Amino acid sequence: MKIPSLTIGKLTASLPIIQGGMAVRISTSRLAAAVANEGGIGVIAGTGMEPEELRNEIRAARRLSDGIIGVNVLFAVNQFAELVRTAISEKISLVISGAGFSRDMFGWGRESGTPIVPVVSSARLAVLSEKLGASAVIVEGAEAGGHLGTDRPMLDILPEVRTAVGIPVIGAGGILDGQDIARALRSGADGVQMGTRFAASEEANGSDAFKRMYVESKADDVTLMHSPVGLPGQALRNRFLDSVEREDHEENEPCIGCLKRCSHSFCIMRALNNALPGGVSERALVFCGSQVHRIREILSVHEIFRQLKATLLAI
Repeated sequence: MKIPSLTIGKLTASLPIIQGGMAVRISTSRLAAAVANEGGIGVIAGTGMEPEELRNEIRAARRLSDGIIGVNVLFAVNQFAELVRTAISEKISLVISGAGFSRDMFGWGRESGTPIVPVVSSARLAVLSEKLGASAVIVEGAEAGGHLGTDRPMLDILPEVRTAVGIPVIGAGGILDGQDIARALRSGADGVQMGTRFAASEEANGSDAFKRMYVESKADDVTLMHSPVGLPGQALRNRFLDSVEREDHEENEPCIGCLKRCSHSFCIMRALNNALPGGVSERALVFCGSQVHRIREILSVHEIFRQLKATLLAI
């Protein structure tokens, strides 16, 4: 098949692939720049960062690439406004946000000319986003890693959203190879977002031990957990999640107060940070997509794109 480009507002990526903004500190400048240099849209995960750290990551990515670089900030975090405004002040290419819905961000986007791209899981929310000024929507299904807004597969929701809105529609959840991309495009998507595959890339910020957890995983290692954010989250099962599920987990450190709303069952920011060295900690949370078991190698971003393009061109 002919590989289409992806246009969002005034931005055009030569390949219709957005790299997922995986927090905490999995998607940083090195990964985002590598994806942008391949013709996709690279994304820095701002969630869990301080505004100045995000500013430095954006500047680092700009030194590494002149491609399209976006940021993803979850609406659920207390510093949402500060982080988004920092990214906009650094003239970020676009802003992506999920885990809640901000009407204010569309105004910030209009004032600065920055495309705003919300993550949605229904046609209703996609329509509202378009009315408020969204430049595109990311339709995330139940296959996605991290916090989920639906239990429906992405390919079930995608045609409904495509019919309901006139802006670009990006499919997300369970996209690992060229066949997955082709299915999404044939179902009405203008492009796709890929997170889990890039988390197991050489340029992702996790340790080799963290990435090997993805490569060595099995299908039944993936589970849904109850996040303090108030949404289900998709993650690799480990002893930490078992203790959370039994409700016998104890926090030994005070809450850092990172979320607007939190059940305080455990500190999710601390647990995600604990996973970066490899998830060996008894307090590590390892988010992943439902299809993580299909990843069998840690590859460079360049090689991932080479394989994606080869498969798409052969279809």
